[in-house]
Amino acid sequence: MRSSRALIRPALLAAALAATAATAGCAYNEALGRNQFLLVDNAALAQAADQAWQETLRKEKVSKDPELNARVQRVSSRLVQAAGLGNQTWTYVVFEDATPNAFALPGGKVGVNTGLFKVVKNDDQLAAVIGHEIAHNVANHAAERYSQTAATQIGLGVAQGVAGQGDLGQAIGAYGGAGAQLGILLPFSRKHELEADRLGVDYMHAAGYRPSEAIALWRNMAAQRTGGSQPSFMSTHPSDAQRIAELEAYIKSRGWS
Repeated sequence: MRSSRALIRPALLAAALAATAATAGCAYNEALGRNQFLLVDNAALAQAADQAWQETLRKEKVSKDPELNARVQRVSSRLVQAAGLGNQTWTYVVFEDATPNAFALPGGKVGVNTGLFKVVKNDDQLAAVIGHEIAHNVANHAAERYSQTAATQIGLGVAQGVAGQGDLGQAIGAYGGAGAQLGILLPFSRKHELEADRLGVDYMHAAGYRPSEAIALWRNMAAQRTGGSQPSFMSTHPSDAQRIAELEAYIKSRGWS
């Protein structure tokens, strides 16, 4: 059995971690209307994003299709202005990738896969995807996600230090790894996705696109998926049905079509 003195240091570390999380890392996000726990600043995030972008440019084939590139730039530019981000330089690139996907990185980088154009039926639906990705940036979701993960790993280390390296310590470590994912990280991730859906719809409307096309987009996405769908509670993303229902309710509450 470990002495009570041996437990004091990890306990103090846990208390210090809790105090830090409650004060130093707290920032208010006006777009979301809530506080966020942030351990990384925008400069560090932008640097990491630029490295990821350069790596993507090296590894992926860039599309030279003038029509697709012009379309992405046209739609993205309107959304960037609607999101209040027109004061920074943005880069838009189309990648030769059959996966229907898009992304926006901190620092003004937007990437769209050619496979997405097989799912979106018009510019309004393209705006739904890009608006959603830009919304993740405005919402500081990448920084918040990183901070949550870092804090969770520190917390698990403290718990293992308190429990020791015996059977009890191993049990807490094994349970903590799964519990941190299911009880902490995944719910926040789903929350981020739904927040980005709502903000993205706001930007669509402000940019002159039809918000209801975001619903049509997710119906298209649901129709093109193959295989069994993953239960919503075990996924980092909401189910298509949940997403559609939330969007329908939000758009109706704003009186949009």
